[in-house]
Amino acid sequence: MITHAIRFRETGGPDVLEWEQVELGQPGPGEVRLRHTAIGLNYIDTYHRSGLYPVPLPSDLGLEAAGVVETIGPKVKDLKPGDRVAYASAPLGAYAQARLMPAERVVKLPKTIGDRQAAAMMLKGMTAEYLLRRTYKVRPGETILIHAAAGGVGLIMCQWAKALGAKVIGTVSSEEKAALVKKHGCHVPIVTTRERFVDRVQQITRGKGLPVVYDSIGKDTFMDSLDCLAPRGLLVMYGNASGAVPPFDLGLLAAKGSLYVTRPTLMTYTASRADLVASAQALFRVVGTGTVKIRINQTYALQDAAQAHRDLEARKTTGSTVLLP
Repeated sequence: MITHAIRFRETGGPDVLEWEQVELGQPGPGEVRLRHTAIGLNYIDTYHRSGLYPVPLPSDLGLEAAGVVETIGPKVKDLKPGDRVAYASAPLGAYAQARLMPAERVVKLPKTIGDRQAAAMMLKGMTAEYLLRRTYKVRPGETILIHAAAGGVGLIMCQWAKALGAKVIGTVSSEEKAALVKKHGCHVPIVTTRERFVDRVQQITRGKGLPVVYDSIGKDTFMDSLDCLAPRGLLVMYGNASGAVPPFDLGLLAAKGSLYVTRPTLMTYTASRADLVASAQALFRVVGTGTVKIRINQTYALQDAAQAHRDLEARKTTGSTVLLP
């Protein structure tokens, strides 16, 4: 079977992405062949492309998509041709019209979830699930800080955290994004181009600090994020949009109040089939009931993935972005 995919032979900027013809074989034991209907764009895709997260070259790209099962391999029991499915998992290769995928990493979609919706929410939504419910269990009445609140993960986290009873502070880069996040569960937007978020947090909490900060920005916010925490508070670093955090003296954590820092990944939190299914089902419930609304604010043709990357890195996007094969 001949199909097409976005691949890259060297790391670098968006221009390294190439539209290539690929020959796709039959699925092996435990595999399924999927025809994609929608593909998710995620910031981690730029880390793989740039080399921040090294991968063997040449490489495929993308971790999230929705589609239809075309063929199943031997020993696949829970899926059949025609099933609507989605995934947010390695191996890389979602930026493709069709692909082979381990069946154990794929979940069936309920009728309440559309294909584009699924592609826009699986990775970001399951990330929000483990961050809010497992890395740190957000409790009613707590005040929390979510960086990049207008992004794909951020908008989902704001809504979900509000549903859990938390007061949400969110950082954004513009007044337009502040208005957007206020409509999606963020009680107090902080526009970082005109005020320091650490000063605002200290004002809001009357100097007490927060139990948890969710930081996907990295280098540029790390130290100030620590200064937003209450004693024994937790900094959850789950991304590096501004670059990786440089080495630092662990003694700082003691000096700033016996603080905790964790660097979790979705792949660890969904490593087992049971955890993957449980996380996906929790996401399907909150989206299916309307508790969390998934905003698809941009779509691009899959062939235009390089432009999608440029816009994402330039912070021109909000909510979720979907690539269409």
